[in-house]
Amino acid sequence: MSELAPQIITLTLLSGAIVGLSLGAFGGGGSVLAAPLLLFVVGVDDPHVAIGTSAAAVTAIAFLSLFGHWRGNRVKWPCAIVFAVSGFAGSLVGSSLAKVTQDDVLLLSFAAAMAMIGISMFRKPMNAGNSDVTLTPSLVLRLAPMGLLVGTASGFFGIGGGDF
Repeated sequence: MSELAPQIITLTLLSGAIVGLSLGAFGGGGSVLAAPLLLFVVGVDDPHVAIGTSAAAVTAIAFLSLFGHWRGNRVKWPCAIVFAVSGFAGSLVGSSLAKVTQDDVLLLSFAAAMAMIGISMFRKPMNAGNSDVTLTPSLVLRLAPMGLLVGTASGFFGIGGGDF
């Protein structure tokens, strides 16, 4: 893809709208769509560029959708901060690994992750969660490693943590 023809701009805007709709409606999922849409619809040639672009776009979309959840009082900030800080560290590791991974291995890994995410959607959650959760040392010891793992995957695949 070397020039921004009107058709490419239109396909990019439509792809972005699909990703934004998915992220806004479900809190996730759109980021799994972003890289494939960039590669196979928009025509980005390099998977690394598609994944990096996807990561930037999804970050902006997720940041904007956060405000609606915040206004709806659906964000547990202490938990979110622990998860985000450890996830940030993991994303540095994941993105560094992605840069040295061959294109075909990266795409195959991405496809495997998408399949696992899709299959995981069929399992029933163990519980509905606790809306009155408070941050305890025990919870930090569970959240931080999960944030690190999700951040690593997010950095590697250029997808958001909401997909994991």
